Amino acid sequence: MNSISEKYDLIVVGSGAAGMMAAITAARNGKEVLLLEKLTKVGAKLKATGGGRCNLTNTLDNETFMRRFGRDGRFMSTALDILDHKALMAFFKEIGVESHAPDGYRVFPLTHSSSTIINALVSEMARLGVAVRCSQKVVHLEHDGSTVTGVKTETDVFCAMNVVVATGGKGYPMLGAEGDGYVLAEETGHNVTELYPAMMPLKVKEKWVAECRADTIAKVEMHVNMKKYKKLHAKGDLIFTKDGIRGPVVLDFSREITPLLGKYGEVPVLANLTKGMNEEQIRSHFKNRLAENPHQNTLDIVKTLLPESLSLELCNLAGANPALSLSRQNGIARDKLMKLLAWTPLTISGHDGFKMAMITRGGVHLKEIDPSTMQSKKLKGLYFCGEVMNLDGPCGGYNLQWSFASGYLAGKLQK
Repeated sequence: MNSISEKYDLIVVGSGAAGMMAAITAARNGKEVLLLEKLTKVGAKLKATGGGRCNLTNTLDNETFMRRFGRDGRFMSTALDILDHKALMAFFKEIGVESHAPDGYRVFPLTHSSSTIINALVSEMARLGVAVRCSQKVVHLEHDGSTVTGVKTETDVFCAMNVVVATGGKGYPMLGAEGDGYVLAEETGHNVTELYPAMMPLKVKEKWVAECRADTIAKVEMHVNMKKYKKLHAKGDLIFTKDGIRGPVVLDFSREITPLLGKYGEVPVLANLTKGMNEEQIRSHFKNRLAENPHQNTLDIVKTLLPESLSLELCNLAGANPALSLSRQNGIARDKLMKLLAWTPLTISGHDGFKMAMITRGGVHLKEIDPSTMQSKKLKGLYFCGEVMNLDGPCGGYNLQWSFASGYLAGKLQK
């Protein structure tokens, strides 16, 4: 093992959104910065985010933004006060990247390409003289028991009185996310909460979903059908797969579901597939359709609300003959169909683990990190930012905004 003689003011471990922002912030404040990345290139996971389109942030005010993260959302208060979505857009404009919110909510670079973001960040680090070394996996944090003194990689030792751990979570391990930061945190006496894959497709027990794979259902509302967890819900588009469900509503909901799967093995949910219509509204809709054409068969009426393949499956589940008119249906089957259209039961049974997870739920315990600085309360000079901490948000630019803001705050340093 070689010993590196040069000393830095700051070493950043990880080259995602949080890590590059921390490096840039510190360098702008006159610090000598080294960024270490274990892969051969920087920004691998950032490149894949948002399907490569890079949903940077969203236009919500800070209070609403924090509420979307749940009970620990206010941990972000200081970071968002100094780098909210407007400040983030201004930062990127300053380094040559124009951004916009085409739907008035989600913010993207004008190019809708994550490569634009990565190239701008890399260019800014180069302009500021940040030393970037790839193929350097950090395996140990050096410290004297009270203060961090540097890092050890598989080949070298680097010295610094400040270290930012920005290694991300465990999602997408093929892009280098293997949970290295959790190991480093635990070795320095920090507690890491239980880790779950999140923002991912889910599997269901029901076999009929395989017949609806061509269907994308808009504005679906889902909630957990367990007494203790009925308040857990999500809204968005849903897509059926050969063995489960995916789409924005599922990506959001999986954050809540995967911990419950770990605890209970299965999670019953109810899905409203009819754009929020309740049973009474559905009955009224059917009545109006029948008034227009009393001989219209049941399938054709259901098709006015849902795609044909899904309509057929729900008729079958209700025991309703899709070829008969609604008035000729068995009363029990007709009532069951109305209830299924209002709330369709599904049983979440599993997932594909971290290999399909965009983010990780869980991480370094927030009580051990100072929210006003991102510095560890256990080891002076050690900072955490981004996904490595126990804080995650839904789809829509939440997690990237948090990564950039926490990286900015960590990069300001306290000494």
